[in-house]
Amino acid sequence: MGGVVMRKSRLVALVVLFASGFGSFLFGQTQEELLKQFDAYVKKARIEWSAPAVAVSIVKDDKVIFAKGYGVHDAKKGTPVDEFTLFAIGSSSKAFTVAAVGLLVDEGKLDWDDRAIEHLADLVLFDPWVTRELRVRDLMSHKIGIERSDLLWYGTDYSRDEVLHRLRYIPPMVSFRYRYGYNNHMFLAAGQVVAALSGKSWDDFVKDRIFKPLGMKTSNTSTLDLSESTNVATPHAYVDGKAQPIPWKNIDNVGPAGSINSNVMEMAQWVRLQLGKGTYENKNLLKPETVKEMHSPQTVIPKGKWLSSTSPVNHMMIPESHFFLYGLGWFLQDYHGRKIVHHGGSIDGMRCLVAMIPEENLGVVVLANVNPTSLTESLPLKVFDLFLGTGKRDWSAEMLAGMTKVLARGKKRREEIQASRATGTAPSLDLAEYVGLYENKAYGEAKIELKNDELTLQIGKIKGPLGHWHYDTFVLGLPSSLSPGFMATFTLNARGKVDELRLSGIGDFKRAPKT
Repeated sequence: MGGVVMRKSRLVALVVLFASGFGSFLFGQTQEELLKQFDAYVKKARIEWSAPAVAVSIVKDDKVIFAKGYGVHDAKKGTPVDEFTLFAIGSSSKAFTVAAVGLLVDEGKLDWDDRAIEHLADLVLFDPWVTRELRVRDLMSHKIGIERSDLLWYGTDYSRDEVLHRLRYIPPMVSFRYRYGYNNHMFLAAGQVVAALSGKSWDDFVKDRIFKPLGMKTSNTSTLDLSESTNVATPHAYVDGKAQPIPWKNIDNVGPAGSINSNVMEMAQWVRLQLGKGTYENKNLLKPETVKEMHSPQTVIPKGKWLSSTSPVNHMMIPESHFFLYGLGWFLQDYHGRKIVHHGGSIDGMRCLVAMIPEENLGVVVLANVNPTSLTESLPLKVFDLFLGTGKRDWSAEMLAGMTKVLARGKKRREEIQASRATGTAPSLDLAEYVGLYENKAYGEAKIELKNDELTLQIGKIKGPLGHWHYDTFVLGLPSSLSPGFMATFTLNARGKVDELRLSGIGDFKRAPKT
């Protein structure tokens, strides 16, 4: 009797093991059949999202089992993309910066818990105590507590060193290490640590120590390098629901946080390295413990805050996840009992997602040449479902419906803002009285000029007309715009003179004395 029970137990155990390890294969589907299903799914999803192009690669058991491009480089030209077409990967670059730091850790040149200022003397923050206590791992785990302040790099031509120098004037939002707060500047700082310790730029270090060993021959770290290739996707943005080509955005001044350009075939080699725990083609490029540290929790992201985000493309929206964390350059969450390691990227007209289930030796890369879109988030989840046998959920349709709702809420919010505009008002002073230079320690100068009876604003690379909104508030763009996203409000002093300029989402600029 006991032997029968034992045999039944073993049989049950084998069935459970087989089902969990092979997913859909339990039901007689071959890998070829699964990939055929996925191929059809991508074709359909790309059309539903009106994406000019998307490219996908899949890695399973250290092999690239799928790599393909869909659609065209440019919605107006029609050249087909393939698995070698270059796209921007945006913030998926962050994990490369962590790996670069990890290589130096492996060599004993620094430790994850070294004080950052020991390696980067000009990294001074608003709070002297934080400056002293800031560790290298803090730079790559999104818990510094300062304002995100992306305009400091996005809207200026400041060099990497200048961007970091100006961080000392960015005020804190919350206490140091108190909670998760996404920040690109700290990854820039990590990249500058790499430069300081290696004696070469972050760009050259990544090319020499990561791209070359992985055979990533066409991948690069700057839009300036794109001229060397003819197989380059064009960025797109949606205008009235249609994808329209836009210029490439150069973000070299924050490169370590997001400037890498690559293709799905070469990114698949990067995934092989991650799934191989630092080993690639039988060569140890990173120590296993270093990769483990990269994939280990560093910061808790409150699930409610994450799921309630107003962004239509905010990470992988899986309500069933029990946890959401940030490692070092990677987001971590669970899906059907497995840990997912992933990171997306978003820059003007481009989207990316790299996602892996390490225990299944399974990874996916998705690149798209339009933004915003959640197509990049939906496709890896489809791959996971197919290989885990976890259902036929249509993630693309769900996320498209979710984005539609978010965009509708955004439209309603813009209408509410429009309705709050006070009509029949006029500026307190003649327009000439607002002309001048306004200064902010972090962002530099904002210049107000008067041309053809209209005020104009220039701050860094941002320049445009200021239409009157109401009272002493103006909006960048046409005054009839339904979306006054960038407000400029002038304040007067006790003598009725313009004293300060407040730019929404940026800060206050004090009027400079006239010379």
